[in-house]
Formats: sequence, C-alpha cells, structure tokens
Amino acid sequence: MTDARETELLQKVPDKLFIGGQWVEGTSGRTIDVIDPATGRAIKSIADASVADGARALDAAVEAADAWAATPPRTRSDILRRAFDLLRERKDEFALLMTLEMGKPLAESQGEVTYGGEFLRWFSEEAVRISGRYGTNPEGTGRMIVSQHPVGPCFLITPWNFPLAMATRKIAPALAAGCTVVIKPAELTPLTTLHFVALLEEAGLPAGVVNVITTSTSGEVSAPIIADPRLRKLSFTGSTPVGQKLIQQSAQGVLRTSMELGGNAPFVIFDDADLDKAVAGAMAAKFRNIGQACTAANRFIVHRSVADEFARRVTDAVNGFTVGRGTDEGVTIGPLIDDRAVAKAEALVRDAADRGATVLTGGSPITGDGTFYEPTVVDNVRPGSDILREEIFGPVLAITRFDTEDEAVQLANDTEYGLVGYVYTKDLARGQRMIERLQTGMMGLNMGVISNAAAPFGGVKQSGLGREGGFEGIQEYLYTKYTLTPDPFA
Repeated sequence: MTDARETELLQKVPDKLFIGGQWVEGTSGRTIDVIDPATGRAIKSIADASVADGARALDAAVEAADAWAATPPRTRSDILRRAFDLLRERKDEFALLMTLEMGKPLAESQGEVTYGGEFLRWFSEEAVRISGRYGTNPEGTGRMIVSQHPVGPCFLITPWNFPLAMATRKIAPALAAGCTVVIKPAELTPLTTLHFVALLEEAGLPAGVVNVITTSTSGEVSAPIIADPRLRKLSFTGSTPVGQKLIQQSAQGVLRTSMELGGNAPFVIFDDADLDKAVAGAMAAKFRNIGQACTAANRFIVHRSVADEFARRVTDAVNGFTVGRGTDEGVTIGPLIDDRAVAKAEALVRDAADRGATVLTGGSPITGDGTFYEPTVVDNVRPGSDILREEIFGPVLAITRFDTEDEAVQLANDTEYGLVGYVYTKDLARGQRMIERLQTGMMGLNMGVISNAAAPFGGVKQSGLGREGGFEGIQEYLYTKYTLTPDPFA
C-alpha cells in the first residue's frame, strides 16, 4: 500500500456527523484527531458532537421510526444485502482504513471485513423470517395471535477494537427488525463507522434510519439520549464498569439492553490434547487482533504433564512474529491502541514476574514511534497475580498449571467474567463435561476461534446480557405482542 492510496482513502471518509440523512457540522465547534497508533500521528480530524447534536440525532431516528417499521421486510432485506455486496466489493478499502486507525495487520483487517459483512448477509436473510403464531386458546373460547414488532429507536455504542464488525453486528439486526438507530462509535476508531454509514446511504437506506455521532465527551452526550423516553433500546460493547453505569442509567426508562462486556477467557489444555492443534488454537485465540479482543484467551490453564512442552512451542511461535505497522508486508503484530494499553500490559507482566512467574520471551514496551509492546510469554503464573484477574488486552500469553479436572474447572471459573472458554482434549466425555461445567456463554472445544454471524455471541455473569448474531440476535430488537380474538365460530 502506498502513502498516496492512504491519503486518497482518508479524503473519501466523511468528517462530519450523519443526522437525518445529511452530513452536518457539529455544533460544539470542536474536532477529534484520529491517531494512527503505529506512528502516533493524526491521520484525520472529524466533528466532535455536542449534547445538542445527540438530541438532533435521536430526533431524526424517532421521526423515521414509524415509516421504517412499516417498510416491507423484503425491502429492508434488500438494502442490507446491497450493503453486503458493496462491502465485499470494497474489502481492501475498508481493511486499509481499519489498519490505519486501529493498527491491526492488514490481513486481519481483511478478515474483519469478511466477518463484519456476514452480519449484513445473515440479518438480510433474517429480516424476512420474523414470525409469530396463531392458535386456539386452551379453553376454546378464542384465538391467540402472537406477533413480533420492532422495539423502536435504538442507541448503539461500539468499541474501538473491531471498528467494522461491532458496527455491523449491531446495525444489521436493528435494521432487519425495523428499528431506527443512533450509533456512537469509539472516539479512537470512528472512521470505519463513518465510511460504512456512507455505504449504507449508497445502498438505499432512507434518511434518518441510521444516524452517527462522533464525540470526545461520550458520557455527557450519551446520558440525555439514554434518559429520553422516546429511546427504547440500548446496546453497548465495552468494559464491564462502563456497562454497569449504562445499565443504571437505562433502568430509569426500563430500556431493553444488550451488554457485551469484559472477558477473562480460560484456555484449558488437558494431558491428552493434540498439542499441535492446541498450540495453533492458542496462537489464534491469544494474538488475534494483537490480543485486543474480549474473546482473547487470557489464562492458559495447562496440565502439568504437558505444560513445559506447550510453553516451549508457544515461545518458539511468538519469537517468529514480526512486529510493525500493520500496512507493512509480513507484519503479524501491530501496535496497541494507545499508551494506556502499553502501560497496562507492562504492569501486568511486571506484577506476575514479581510474584515468581518466568518471562520466557518479550515482556517490555518497544521504544520509538507508535505504541508497541513485545509479544510475550509468561510461565508459572502464581495464584493472586493481577494477570489472572484482569483482562490483558495485549499480546501476552500467561501460563498456569493444574493436575486434576476439578482443579482446572475451579481455576477456569474463578473470575467474575464468563464470556468464552476454550478447551482442548481428545476425550469426548470430558469435553461434554466441560460444556456443562464452564461458566461461560460460549465455548471452543478444540477450536481457537469461534465467532460466527450465525451463532449467538454473548456471556454470563459480569460479561453481559443478551446475544448478538444467530437467530437470537434479531430478538434483541423485537418485542412480543399477544392478542386474543373471539372464537370466530361462536
């Protein structure tokens, strides 16, 4: 990729807010500088929305709500399908944009375009399958009609780590269900969402159905939107502390909420595991997106009899990584999103080492331009270490050991989170037991990457509420109505 191509692409990305089908200036008079984390340099300035801009966006979503809800499902489906086709045609363009603003290697960004696009295709198909039921009541005195309807205007808040997929995973089911949307992308990576909404406009989406506000004062702008009685749904992906605060705010209006929050995923390797597959799965589950994923394996819980060999193999694999700017050929590990992410990784590794763990490779920030941290393997992590309790969100693989299945389960479940778990074993019965015993909303059994648009994504405990994707995903944007009519033969 050339600098000229990057410049041309960035010039195409809108720098304004999208409200009521128009690209408009913000009223705050401020702008947000979007930073390339690989260089530390600003790549584009965009509008910084005010509270008044947030209110305008909700007004537009409310005004468009009735007409969009009444739009035939096939029409909604066709728009989503056109958006999918356009996105597929522009895969390289969107991938480059994500790499520029978020830092992940270009190959991974291309994978995200494919993954994010699948939500458009899946929910384009689900839009025409919203169903109900009809039948006689048990007493025979009437007929029951059960129907499903769009919940109404939705406020969607997306994170910085998957700029496209998190937008499509929320917008697509909302539109398929007949809901209108205000979306607020993360301040750190807003460009992909702006570019994607321009694509939706090109695909034929009516004015006001999707509105975008970008802001540096998220809490200030979001609070009045959440408090507005016309809002009916809040969907958020991000940290558990922020999610808890948003749930509190949404309680006043008794909003439908979807919360995809923090994770602390265990990766359990039993003594009978196929180590070749376990190592390959570990590398994918840990280092995808530079470790900056809520589904990233956080704690590698390895049977003592194979732990040394596993540690040796993953260390060799990590030493083979190439660190650099994600646009450069051959790079496999890009920068972390900002200085705070680097400081957090450094602190977690230092704490583990101070408590007796061994750093097998890496373990330090990389000096120079950008926010890079060495891919790291830490072995023999001791109980009580911060790295076992906190979400790492960086390229750090932490190994602890166990002797019995019960001990493995106890270690895996020893967290307030419950998003995803990974288990490697050849024993079918043990695998089935782990499905029953792990306290997670998702699980990979001899698989290191499990996300799929056709599957329900979400967790238990403090990892969140609701599901995104799958048949279940559209239900989060629908409410059920029961109607009783008289017996037509009476």
